[in-house]
Amino acid sequence: MDVAELVIAALVIGFAYLIGGIPWGVVMAKLTGGPDPRTIGSGRTGGANVMRALGPRVALASGVLDVLKGVMAVGVAIVVGAELPVQILAALAAILGHSRSVWIGFAGGRGIAPGLGGLLVLQPIAALVIMPVFAVVLLVSRYSSLASLTATAIGALVVVVTVWASSISPLYAVYALAAAAMIWLFHLDNIQRLLAGTERRIEFRRG
Repeated sequence: MDVAELVIAALVIGFAYLIGGIPWGVVMAKLTGGPDPRTIGSGRTGGANVMRALGPRVALASGVLDVLKGVMAVGVAIVVGAELPVQILAALAAILGHSRSVWIGFAGGRGIAPGLGGLLVLQPIAALVIMPVFAVVLLVSRYSSLASLTATAIGALVVVVTVWASSISPLYAVYALAAAAMIWLFHLDNIQRLLAGTERRIEFRRG
């Protein structure tokens, strides 16, 4: 990789982190005049807490925009001709930005939505597998964290098996495992509450 490629890679990864950091839940709260999701529930800016603060319709819009962070991060890397390692680093940077956003004092969400977005571009079949898994676990348990952790683990497994069973680059497995590790790390407090039986459930209220 020459100097120009290194500069492009750095710019792409930096862009991915910054766009990943856009706190759409907070933006939606300002646009709708509703409560800032950081002031209630877990204090996070992800879809589950946006639903608690602003209702399911706003949470859905915010969630779609969060997914697009990962899509755009990888998409920009592809458009500028960056190789697969840079695409993967961009996808991971979007997850990091979402969870440790420079725009709101390095707070944020848990990373599941931009992680899904990156996976949609890098390994779309795995992404399509985990979406119904997330939905079923969420509807049955009403634990957003459990749904996220389960879907993330299954998604990583699907990608690893796909890499093992085919001739695609093992870097796809690196992304899946690294993204899963980050998302689980950002869910540590949720995991502790799940084990203690004190985790918050999602209430599917109108809004």
